Amino acid sequence: MSNRPELLAPPEIFYDDSEARKYTSSSRIIDIQARLSERALELLALPVDGIPRLLLDIGCGSGLSGETLTENGHQWIGLDISQSMLNIASEREVEGDLLLGDMGQGLALRPGIIDGAISISAVQWLCNADKSSHEPRLRLKAFFGSLYRCLARGARAVFQVYPENIAQRELILRSAMHAGFAGGVVMDYPHSTKSRKEYLVLTCGPPSISTSVPRGKGEYGESCSEDESSEENQMVCISDRNRPKKKQKISRKGKGREWIFKKKEQLRRKGNAVPPDTRYTGRKRKARF
Repeated sequence: MSNRPELLAPPEIFYDDSEARKYTSSSRIIDIQARLSERALELLALPVDGIPRLLLDIGCGSGLSGETLTENGHQWIGLDISQSMLNIASEREVEGDLLLGDMGQGLALRPGIIDGAISISAVQWLCNADKSSHEPRLRLKAFFGSLYRCLARGARAVFQVYPENIAQRELILRSAMHAGFAGGVVMDYPHSTKSRKEYLVLTCGPPSISTSVPRGKGEYGESCSEDESSEENQMVCISDRNRPKKKQKISRKGKGREWIFKKKEQLRRKGNAVPPDTRYTGRKRKARF
């Protein structure tokens, strides 16, 4: 039997009333959630000026991670797909605003109002197709695209994730980059099987905004180098999006078949509906019939 809940059932079914209460009453889980949330808040690198920020907790569950945000003086909005989890959060009288929703369908929030976002052990659920209508690539596209829009320019989003394999990690990173984010993976304690934790740190904004990725923690609390953690864990990073804009060179003959095939392949990778390639693709039409 797998110990990964996302492989057992969809989140709204797996976290029923019984599982939600068991999850929230576990002292071990409460301690883990508090430590992960503190680390995610640290990676957000919010200004230390005493001004409360409005943060988004994606996959907030019963509000365990939200309590850490409250203790640090911030206001927060929690989103979760499990009604049972949100019911317990209401019973516990957490101070955040709670929303019932599927992050894979996008975030219905006003543009630019969120100062930062965290998520603890939730984003990897989008990599599974729990229903026949689910396409992981399109759900990730909807999630990251809507998150980019609701974040203030220069704000960060930090996701603690448990990708099942390197393919899932690449899928998540590629979807974030296509949405416009810059950043990469921060790996804490990369040499420890038990303590190793993976965080996706993303920055929202134009290339002029600093998008450097923090270093992860080492086994004894020191920062581990990027090369070391990358080699040990097959870490995939997104480089800063400081690429100069180049004017596309178009020959006098116009855009040929190779350019059309390349453009259609780019659109397919972004999840757009593209007509199939045929022998007529790129063929020049006659001037008149």
